[in-house]
Amino acid sequence: MKLRIVEDYEALSFVAAAIVADEIERQGPLVLLPATGSTPIGAYQQLAQRHAARELDSSQITLVQLDEYVDIAPDDRRSLFGWMKRLLIDPLKIPSNCVLPLDGYQADLALSCHRYDQSVRASGGLNLAILGLGPNGHLGFNEPPAGPSAPTRVVQLSPASIESNARYWGSRSLVPTRALTAGMDIILSAQKILLLVSGSHKAEVLRRTLAGKMTDELPASYLRLAPDVTVIADRPAWPWGDGGAHLVDDIAISW
Repeated sequence: MKLRIVEDYEALSFVAAAIVADEIERQGPLVLLPATGSTPIGAYQQLAQRHAARELDSSQITLVQLDEYVDIAPDDRRSLFGWMKRLLIDPLKIPSNCVLPLDGYQADLALSCHRYDQSVRASGGLNLAILGLGPNGHLGFNEPPAGPSAPTRVVQLSPASIESNARYWGSRSLVPTRALTAGMDIILSAQKILLLVSGSHKAEVLRRTLAGKMTDELPASYLRLAPDVTVIADRPAWPWGDGGAHLVDDIAISW
């Protein structure tokens, strides 16, 4: 595991975008799983700017959707597919045949999950996953308890997840209570994972992710099992001040 501690959110976004751009250039064809939510927005905006300036070739990217609400149409602006379309698909001009959706607007949700898994496998698997850190340690919508072999499935959203998503919906009562999520098995199989963590409200869950017990009650703790993980945290999210370097194999600090 590698750790980059940076001064603030702007620096986090810059570093994350630079790593993703380097992976796109290095890999050629790249299967990318991007998180939704507020934390990665800055990095996606940086990638869009690079693409607009013709500094980023997105022609060989396949985007894989991480999660989606149940019973929300893909063309609904509140859908996570719509969010991904506005932030990544349209700005990077990713064609529809290079997008693998996770469709929660189906009568047979188990079949939807099965088809999604088949599509990911047919693509060759994930080269890069960009993840945020949920307030209860979830990755995607893998709500606790979720172990490393948890599959793509329907989940009941926890009160913590509903609360954190309420700002996008206007109130807690409007947030869907169920979602589909890429399984922990798919997420942890990615060749490379970036975990983006910003803000003092994430410091305690980041501490437990890096140094606590690996447990189904904190799904993010299983990132320690993944082959190549880089955590990019801004200073407010780092729970040990100027210390904690002993917790990881490699640490690069800039502040």
